[in-house]
Amino acid sequence: MSELTPLSGEALDALRGEFDADGTSRLAMNAVTAAGIEKVARNYDRARLLQRRFSTTVDNGEATHQDRSGRCWLFSSLNVARFIAKKNMNLKEFEFSQNYAMYYDKLERVNYFLKDVAALVAAGEPSDSRLMQHLLADVMGDGGQWTMAMNVYKKYGAVPKDLFPETESSKNTGAMNNQLRHMLHTAVAHLYAAAGDQAKTDEIIADATAAGHRILTIHLGEPPVSFDWEWTDADGEFHRDGEITPVEFWKKYVGSAGLEDYVCLVDDPRAEHAKGKKIGIEHLGNVAGGDPTEYLNVPNQFMKDCVRTILVEQGIPVWFGADCGPFMDRENGAWATDLFEYGKVYDVDFDLDKEARVRFGDSAMNHAMAFAGVDVADDGTTTRRWRVENSWGAKIADKGYFTMSDDWFTEYVYEVAVPKSMLPAEYQAALEEPATMLPAWDPMGALAK
Repeated sequence: MSELTPLSGEALDALRGEFDADGTSRLAMNAVTAAGIEKVARNYDRARLLQRRFSTTVDNGEATHQDRSGRCWLFSSLNVARFIAKKNMNLKEFEFSQNYAMYYDKLERVNYFLKDVAALVAAGEPSDSRLMQHLLADVMGDGGQWTMAMNVYKKYGAVPKDLFPETESSKNTGAMNNQLRHMLHTAVAHLYAAAGDQAKTDEIIADATAAGHRILTIHLGEPPVSFDWEWTDADGEFHRDGEITPVEFWKKYVGSAGLEDYVCLVDDPRAEHAKGKKIGIEHLGNVAGGDPTEYLNVPNQFMKDCVRTILVEQGIPVWFGADCGPFMDRENGAWATDLFEYGKVYDVDFDLDKEARVRFGDSAMNHAMAFAGVDVADDGTTTRRWRVENSWGAKIADKGYFTMSDDWFTEYVYEVAVPKSMLPAEYQAALEEPATMLPAWDPMGALAK
C-alpha cells in the first residue's frame, strides 16, 4: 500500500484563496450559515408546482406516529391491515397495537439470533469474523421487512391499540434495545466459551431467551392472550364478538385480504443481479421456521404498474420501502429529485445513478411507508405523482400524508409488497426457484426503520 500523502499547508492556503475569491461560494456560506442548507437549496419553483392532487386517493384516516423508534415497517404494514379491518368492521377510525407487534418481533428475534449464532459457533465461525461482527453490531435494532411483519401476524395475530397501548419504551426504544443488546452480547460470549458442549449451549440459549422475555415484558407490558371485542360502527350499530384471541382477530378482520401471501418485489439496480430472479439475504429474519426474507428482482416500472393497479382497481394501500432521506421536505411532506439544488449551492456535480448509489454505499432502503393514492395521466397508465401515508404523526406534511414525484419513485423506491396473483407466469415460476443468497451486509438487506 502506497504512503498516504498529507494535506499540505500550501494546498490548504490555495483552497482558502480560491474560496475567498469566489463570490458565489461566499454568498452561499453567508446564506447557509444563517438559514441552513435545506432552506437555501430548496427549489422554490419545483416546490410550488408539486401539487397534492391525485386521481385516486385511498383514505386511511389520521396518520400514525412511530415516535422515537424504528418501527416504520410494523406501522406501515399495520396501516395496510387497518384499512382492511376498518372496511370489514365499518369503522371510521381504528388502529392496531404496534407495541404488541414489536413485543413478539423482538422476542422471536432473541430466539432467532441465539439459534443462528449458536449454529455458527458450532461450525467454527471466528468471533472476529466480518459476519459475526456484523451480526453482533446489528442485533436488536428496530428495523424490519414486510415478510418479517407477516411472520409475526401469522403466528401471533394482532390486537386493537387500546387493548395494548404504547409505553415509554415502545415510543422510545433506545434504552430497552441497549439492554437487550448487552444481554445477547453476553450470551454470545458464553456460547463461544461453551463451544462443543451442547448441553451447556442449550442452557445458555434457554437462560438468554428467558432474560429477553423478562426485559421485554418489563419495558412493554404483558400482551393479552385473548380479549373481549366490541365496537360501535360508523352507522351507530353496536357489535360484540365476545372473547377472541389475537390470531382469531387477525384472521377474521384482515385474513380475507391475503396479505400473508404477498410477495416482495425489489429493484436491485446492480448489473450482476438479473431482473426476474429471486434474491435473499443470509441470516436476516425474525421468526425461526417462518418465511425467509426473499425478494423478486424486477424493473422499477413493473413495481409502479403493480402499485398503480392495486390503488386504482382494488382501492387498498400498498406497503413499500425507500431511501427516504434524499430530496425530502419533511415539514411540507414532499419528495422530488429536483426539490433541492444542493449541487448549485456547493458547485459540486452529484452524478451517481441508482446503481452507483447502491454500489458505493450512498443509498439503501431505510424507511417503510404505504402508498395511499396516485395521480394517473389521461392515458390510464402513466403515473405522475404518489400519495404516501407516513408514520411520523399528523403535525407535518398534509396531516401526515406526503407527496412523491414519479421520478423520485424511480430513483429511491426499492421494494413493494404485492399479491402473488398479479405476477406474470415467468415471475411466478421464478418464485419457485432457489434464491441467490447475498451476504448479511449486502445493501439489499438494509432494514426499514
